[in-house]
Amino acid sequence: METNVLQIKGLVKDFPGVRAVNDVCFDIKRNVVHCLVGENGAGKSTLIKILTGACERTCGSILLNGEEYCARSPKDARDKGISTLFQELNVVDQLTVEENLTLGIEDTTFGFLHKTDKIKKIIDVLKDLEPSINPKERVGRLSVAKKQIIEIAKAVASETEIIIMDEPTAALSESEIERLFTIVKRLREKGVTVIYISHRLDEIFTLGDYVTVMRDGMHVATKPIAEVKDRTELVHLMIGRTVIESYVPKEEQSDEVLLTCKDVCNHKLKNVSFNVKRGEIVGFYGLIGAGKTELARAIYGADSYSGEIVLKGEKLKGTPEKAIKAGIALVPEERRTQGLFTLLTIKHNISAMNLKKISKLGLLNSSQERATAKNYIEQLNIKTDSMDKETSKLSGGNQQKVVFSKCLFANADLLILDEPTRGIDVGAKAEIYAIVRELVANGKTIMFFSSELPEILHSCDRIFLLYEGEIKAELQNGKDIDSQDIIHIVTGGAAS
Repeated sequence: METNVLQIKGLVKDFPGVRAVNDVCFDIKRNVVHCLVGENGAGKSTLIKILTGACERTCGSILLNGEEYCARSPKDARDKGISTLFQELNVVDQLTVEENLTLGIEDTTFGFLHKTDKIKKIIDVLKDLEPSINPKERVGRLSVAKKQIIEIAKAVASETEIIIMDEPTAALSESEIERLFTIVKRLREKGVTVIYISHRLDEIFTLGDYVTVMRDGMHVATKPIAEVKDRTELVHLMIGRTVIESYVPKEEQSDEVLLTCKDVCNHKLKNVSFNVKRGEIVGFYGLIGAGKTELARAIYGADSYSGEIVLKGEKLKGTPEKAIKAGIALVPEERRTQGLFTLLTIKHNISAMNLKKISKLGLLNSSQERATAKNYIEQLNIKTDSMDKETSKLSGGNQQKVVFSKCLFANADLLILDEPTRGIDVGAKAEIYAIVRELVANGKTIMFFSSELPEILHSCDRIFLLYEGEIKAELQNGKDIDSQDIIHIVTGGAAS
């Protein structure tokens, strides 16, 4: 009989002006993979912060193995049996694997490290999980997947009862995801409970035993995965409405070529050639490592290349500044580190790429800046109580809308979207797709780079398939698209 390892009762968390978690109650069984889903802003992150000791609850109770649980810090949570694998991994690239595994728990005398049984135990756990990782290797040389395994090994060796995994597959390839799934299943067999948070709903059905849905800070449902009929039911629980994912062909298509790439090569790309017509959405699909980001960065001028890229009949000069002036804007894959000034306000971020437009004689017109921010907040439905809020305090989907606003204010003709929905929920994704369609209806052209096939098929007019830095096929979207053929090509199979 399954017993509860964690019981959450009447949990509430209030921030100034907003209740982030509202009377949440549900149980988590022992030795299961319990998935937690919901839109950005649904309260998942706040709930996890309470469990990990990163913030205090306002009221309510949490029972761990039937006893009152209250962590004062992440270290306190780990000591009590709850560890977390965050999206931003907590490893030091300059240290070896062994040094990372023992960091903070070293046994020393007068500053000298002792090789104790504790260290041996952690190394043995790592070898059991992933024998290919050399304990003496520098962590900076490892893939993201192997860095994750190092953190998992450290948690297992500390005899943690619960591991929380927050979007663990966001930066992994397909093969690495399969390896992580194998490890998660082994953790369950070893008696570890995994709380698994993901916006990729297929993973929930593949991996989960139970799923808890949150919406607007409240608990909506907790069910065995076997009792959830399909993806549509889960989406409906998450957002209270059905999101329809189907491609709608355009009635008219321009023949005017806006962008041409010819024999573009660099450290990753191999003789990439194609064109983009004005007013279309062109998709670039491939697995992680196929060269999508490198191609986007080359067009934007962020990476060097040989070959020729021509926009509106003029050869691009190869710097982001000149690309922006020519009418290109990039929504980068890493929005927090590359797309936003997270410590600046929404208002300041939106105007950042075109300050000249709201300045005169070098002086910023603050009333124009506020009017601009108000316009984009309304136009893109950015959920915020103030344009003066720091962007770091917005949900992922709303942060992405701020990045879109920056690009639109820059008055770009061509928008390059590199993984524009990475790490955001299905509701925010639907809003992003609607924004993309509206932009095209208003005369913009979109290059859409993604490692998620459903959104490429849902959004794009033409699709280029990438493998190992090369374009392997070009497809016209429509009824005859075969997903199996696409997967065959992007995993190295020959195009038919």
